[in-house]
Amino acid sequence: MGRYLLGRLGSLVPILLGTSLVAFLLIRLVPGDPAVALLGMEADDTALAALRAKLALDQPLWVQYFSWLAAILKGDFGRSIQGGREVLPLLASALGPTALLSAAALAISLVIAIPAGVIAATRRNTGADYAASFVALCGLSLPSFWLGILLILLFSVQIPLLPASGYVSPLVDPAGFLARLVLPAVTLGAALAASTMRMTRAAMLEVLRSDYVRTARAKGLAPSRVVWRHAFANAQIPIVTLLGIQMGQLLGGVVITETVFAWPGIGKLTVDAIFARDYPVVQGAVLLTAALFVLINLATDLVYTVIDPRVRVA
Repeated sequence: MGRYLLGRLGSLVPILLGTSLVAFLLIRLVPGDPAVALLGMEADDTALAALRAKLALDQPLWVQYFSWLAAILKGDFGRSIQGGREVLPLLASALGPTALLSAAALAISLVIAIPAGVIAATRRNTGADYAASFVALCGLSLPSFWLGILLILLFSVQIPLLPASGYVSPLVDPAGFLARLVLPAVTLGAALAASTMRMTRAAMLEVLRSDYVRTARAKGLAPSRVVWRHAFANAQIPIVTLLGIQMGQLLGGVVITETVFAWPGIGKLTVDAIFARDYPVVQGAVLLTAALFVLINLATDLVYTVIDPRVRVA
């Protein structure tokens, strides 16, 4: 196990190096000049040149890249071009809201998807199966930004029960935080529930045809015990795999949802930084996203060994 963990953590190095290079180059393909974005179109050439020199934007790209990489190895992600704040604390402050939103959305999806998927599988080709599949298809088809806007119109405009957007720390105002969390969490959870329900149904259908399930039924075990103890327990690996991918995507920043609901997470921070040509923030956000994704995949592999003793990592 120890060697496996060291090997997987070691694989972070080439992944993050490749990601850093891609992020560094792609952000510079975005039209516009950070110096002009900061000083405005009316700035004279002398002021623009001085600012470019201060930000090291007048250096060759390879010099900029290796200087940035060397600083990261020392724990220095640089400073935001727009606000002058250090990038690492800025990313850390945005990661908290994204993590809270991701956890809420994933919880909502599991509460909906797991029972619906199990019912659809155990009652295959019945009205319950068709209804669950239809709802899942609708969830997969609805664009998240459209669903979010519909929820705002319904629950913030027509029936003013919940705030339309914004964020407040749960430590400052727990009730206000929960009120602002509901709509974006439901918007994300609906799409996640749809795909998780389909995966649960497919995994359960495969397991329910297994010999040990037929044997459990022949022994006279209660149907609920057969379904949950024998079938669902052995159908969890593909479901956990999908959940790991979803969690990685969520923590990487759900750009559209965070933008629609003005949720100050990684996704919104990255979008704002791209429009502002804030190179250090964009590069740091991409690196953080890649690292989180790899770590979540590693955690998913370790969860396999817990839910299925037959799985071993080496």
